[in-house]
Amino acid sequence: MKNYFFKSIAALMAICVFTSCEDDPKETGNTGDDVTEAYIVVGTNTEGNEIGSWLVSTDDIESNSLTAKGIGTESANVTQWVYFNEKYLYGLVYNQGNAGVTYSYTLNPSGKVERRSKTNEIQRFTTYGTYDNNIITTSTGDLGTEFADENGYLPKGFLVSYLNVETQEYSSNATVLHAENYLGNGEFVTFAGLLQVGSKLYTAPIPMGLSQYGTKAEGGKYVIYPELVKTEDGGSNSSSYKKDELQWTQYPDEAYVAIYNDETFTTKKLIKTDKISYASGRFKSQYYQMIWAADNGDVYVFSPSHAKTMTADVQKTTKPAGVVRIKSGADDFDPDYYYNLEEQAGGRSFMRTWHITDDYFLLLMFDRPYSETGYTANQLAIFKGSTGKLNVDLSGLPAAADVTAIGSPYVEGGHIYVPIKTTSGPAIYKINPVTGVATKGATIDMQTIPAVGKLKVIK
Repeated sequence: MKNYFFKSIAALMAICVFTSCEDDPKETGNTGDDVTEAYIVVGTNTEGNEIGSWLVSTDDIESNSLTAKGIGTESANVTQWVYFNEKYLYGLVYNQGNAGVTYSYTLNPSGKVERRSKTNEIQRFTTYGTYDNNIITTSTGDLGTEFADENGYLPKGFLVSYLNVETQEYSSNATVLHAENYLGNGEFVTFAGLLQVGSKLYTAPIPMGLSQYGTKAEGGKYVIYPELVKTEDGGSNSSSYKKDELQWTQYPDEAYVAIYNDETFTTKKLIKTDKISYASGRFKSQYYQMIWAADNGDVYVFSPSHAKTMTADVQKTTKPAGVVRIKSGADDFDPDYYYNLEEQAGGRSFMRTWHITDDYFLLLMFDRPYSETGYTANQLAIFKGSTGKLNVDLSGLPAAADVTAIGSPYVEGGHIYVPIKTTSGPAIYKINPVTGVATKGATIDMQTIPAVGKLKVIK
């Protein structure tokens, strides 16, 4: 099989855990044939003499043994890989408090991945999505000092970055987008996932609690639990907080979806359900998308009930992990649709979700309930929207106890290809969502596979 490869400035995907890689296989090299398309496998090493990541191109991800050895290394980090319409591959970089340099790539007729001419520095981001020709990232942060209250506290606003994949131009939101009191309860929000459906843009606003600005607004009327207001600065990284903040939501038993007219985030319709908790997976600073459209246009909204992990009892949700639906063409939740996924999974929840085909979805499951300690996301399940059935008994996958990382998947021909790292090395598994049967495919001589996808040569 043809095996093309190219060195990339890349590194690990945030959710991956790594172990040692296998011995060197034979390096096949570039055949020089004319190529119209290729699968692009991201391989990463984080230990040893060859630290870095590579983009490995091949015409076979079902049975090939891939190599990325002998090409050199790079050390920049990538938070999330985005394969855009099989034309461009973007590596989005999250930098705490700073802009991250983002690179993009295309495939040339020789089967090599080439880095494009421009790089972009995007704002810190906690979620991402696409709309028309743009990759969009968002986060929530302090607005300018001109918005400060009498205490000098700054309100929160949305920080939006737009990467136009055709022109390679970067821009940010042209108007101030306020995140305070977004849901009418005084709390600020952040977004989890961005989904284009027709000309509309769907997102899940996640209530984050009361900022310093929010606890003081209107004489403190939005503070329900004053004992939760912080009396000093503390915490660390994505869980850090400041004096006078009320960290995490006071309303864990409800979920919202915002439906915007377009990518400018200026005109929205806000819908609410009390059947599930807020619709977001979480890992460190990243808020994972839980809203996905089936092929018929129905939008499914998943909730892992992450609020069960809160420390304060009043901030823990009573809702099990579940799913609701917005019917195609509707602008509100389907009142007759709800499924308890936690019950079907024996009390377990999930970290991430992806649409596969038709109304089938892949869920990255935890190995034990939130009520236990040491839970990890190392199992997969398939959900079918029309029947509400969650299949947790997939066959052909490696034993969960051996799984140390699961990367971002690729969908083709009604199947989903999932990169899975085990104690014996990384491989790509092809899963049939209808039968629930998985087949081991391509391997690579790296420590992990953060992502897999396809690029076509741009004519």
